[in-house]
Amino acid sequence: MIMKRQDLEKFESQTLAPYALLSANSSGRQFAENESATRTAFQRDRDRIIHTTAFRRLEYKTQVFVYYEGDHYRTRLTHTLEVAQLGRSLARGLGCNEDLTETICLAHDLGHPPFGHAGEHVLNRLMTEFGGFNHNTQSYRVVTKLEHRYPQFIGLNLTYETREGMIKHETTYDKSDASGYAPERRASLEAQLSNYADEMAYNAHDLDDGLRANLFSVEALDDLAIWQALRDRVGWHHGPLDQLTRHALIRELIGWTVTDVIATTAARLAAAGLDSPDAVQLHDVNVAGYSAELAPKVAALKAFLYQNMYQHYRLVRMHVKAEQFVADIFNAYVKEPMMLPSETQALLADRPKHRIIADYIAGMTDRYALSEWEKLFSPYQRV
Repeated sequence: MIMKRQDLEKFESQTLAPYALLSANSSGRQFAENESATRTAFQRDRDRIIHTTAFRRLEYKTQVFVYYEGDHYRTRLTHTLEVAQLGRSLARGLGCNEDLTETICLAHDLGHPPFGHAGEHVLNRLMTEFGGFNHNTQSYRVVTKLEHRYPQFIGLNLTYETREGMIKHETTYDKSDASGYAPERRASLEAQLSNYADEMAYNAHDLDDGLRANLFSVEALDDLAIWQALRDRVGWHHGPLDQLTRHALIRELIGWTVTDVIATTAARLAAAGLDSPDAVQLHDVNVAGYSAELAPKVAALKAFLYQNMYQHYRLVRMHVKAEQFVADIFNAYVKEPMMLPSETQALLADRPKHRIIADYIAGMTDRYALSEWEKLFSPYQRV
């Protein structure tokens, strides 16, 4: 049996919740194209994102630890894959469009520069007088302006719903200007779930990686209500934290947060009588979220990780070095743009110099940026 696009669209209409965005009802693409015979519009968006150069580069971009710190810490790519898995779970549990949620999740960090948030912070500082830098906005630039894979248009020509979900991606650290995408309307439920998938992923894997790297002790977590509850749930209270127990605790954290968001969001949808995508986006508040019981526990965990992991002297040293690398490269290119590769120089004819340089650096992997720094500043490094 062959499942055609129309069959998949019909299946969506018959099985998804009334507040889910249906691919057949998409507002379409910026440039007209014939749609795939065997994939929905959102599935096609997902596939286009996975095949981008920017997606492949995530493998060697920092999540928290620079790649040479160890093979088992999360990278920006493994983080993205974990976010996509959590997004699918949330969407499936609520009857939302799983393909659209996954697509937004896969695209949310395409524009992240090398060296994680350290790279983003220094680029934003260097670009203060030239429009600033935000990795979420940069992800949108990647799919609309920077990836060039089709002769008919620049960018990936993604559907409106995917682009809107990307530009309205919103977490504690991320918020972009949604001009052109009805900024008075909230993000779709699929996009809201993507936001929570992102937060769940980095809370869980940063806790896991922080324990693995011995950035904080198990005892330091004892005052956290969420840690106490996790220990009770897995039946572990004393003794050394072995690898299997650590895995069990992280699994329990993920399962708990996913189940809580599904139940809480479903209750809010029912209480507000939100029975269409428009109703969700016109609602006065976002409907996806944690319960009143879990939300403060998650907030306390985030505060702990910020203080004990992100502010740990080892990470601060990495961040300071990373900021120096990025600033040196940026300033060198600004001073002498002729050092840029020829294809990048060609863009200077009709685009602002500082934005071209920011785009170029943001596309670098950690190891490419380190190599580029050596080529620019080491007298013994061949260029």
